[in-house]
Amino acid sequence: MLTWMDSLRGRSLMRLTSFTDEEMLNLIDLAAQLKARRKAGVRGDLLKRKNIALIFEKSSTRTRNSSIIAARDEGGGAEYLTRPDIHFGKKESVKDTARVLGRIYDGILFRGFAQKTCEELAEYSGVPVWNGLTDDYHPTQIFADFLTIKETFGDLKDCTVAYVGDGRNNVANSLMMGCAKAGIRYICCTPKELWPDEAILAEADEVAKRNGVDIRVFDDPVKGVKGANVLYTDVWVSMGEESKTAERIKMLRPYQINMDLMRATGNIDGKLMFLHCLPAFHDFNTEVTKDSGALEVTDEVFESKYSKVFDESENRMHTIKALFVSALCDRAAV
Repeated sequence: MLTWMDSLRGRSLMRLTSFTDEEMLNLIDLAAQLKARRKAGVRGDLLKRKNIALIFEKSSTRTRNSSIIAARDEGGGAEYLTRPDIHFGKKESVKDTARVLGRIYDGILFRGFAQKTCEELAEYSGVPVWNGLTDDYHPTQIFADFLTIKETFGDLKDCTVAYVGDGRNNVANSLMMGCAKAGIRYICCTPKELWPDEAILAEADEVAKRNGVDIRVFDDPVKGVKGANVLYTDVWVSMGEESKTAERIKMLRPYQINMDLMRATGNIDGKLMFLHCLPAFHDFNTEVTKDSGALEVTDEVFESKYSKVFDESENRMHTIKALFVSALCDRAAV
């Protein structure tokens, strides 16, 4: 029998603070249950006749496919909608689009640029809206990260996560808050020019202290990663910032995760893993890396025994499924 918190019913997810600490951790537990259920060959009907709109302003591999299969596995449907497919924000306002789609669909997952757009969809649609990524936050990614850590280490407690790279992007913002809510010590290793936003850092720090952990920011990655159990990175140039590619590569080259940095944790022979939300520029086989070589992570680390990136990638589907089920499923029918 699957179990989850009734309080998640009908809820939107704008950022991780949309849920209490307990609700966030409960959602990860539900994802683990759903993953075990799928592994046992069960395809259920928890989302039977539920339809989800996927509004995507940005390209996607993991979020798009995870959402479609998450719905389909449980008897639901998902429709992929890009800007050329609908009048979203151009010929028709976000507010009007929300009010139309809310009368057709049971939920909306948004992946795009402005956080305000996601919030406007939630305000006017009348159905749960989930943030699949904005310029400010990426909450669904963190659910997958924590499920991966829990599967590998057995628990989220007594763990230190070190994020290395652009310390103020959407993944870093959400990972910092997620660690604070889960009681995980968080280290951010980033150039001073890319330190976390002061308000976001202060908010996460308050939550971290409540849960008995701390948040620290270093501009020296070797010093910063000492004692870390998880080294985490993301691309150095976020979508929409392509004009800054050369500048970012020069700025962040000292923050590449390589085997020397893995050793600097002091846990190379113990409790240690590497995570990346993907895609990753780790080899010479992409348009970006054919001239520059590996960027945020070396191929040696990416392909090592420490790397759990494909477990993490798969877990996007299980955690998004948990998000859909907890918000849309009629518990009485389970």
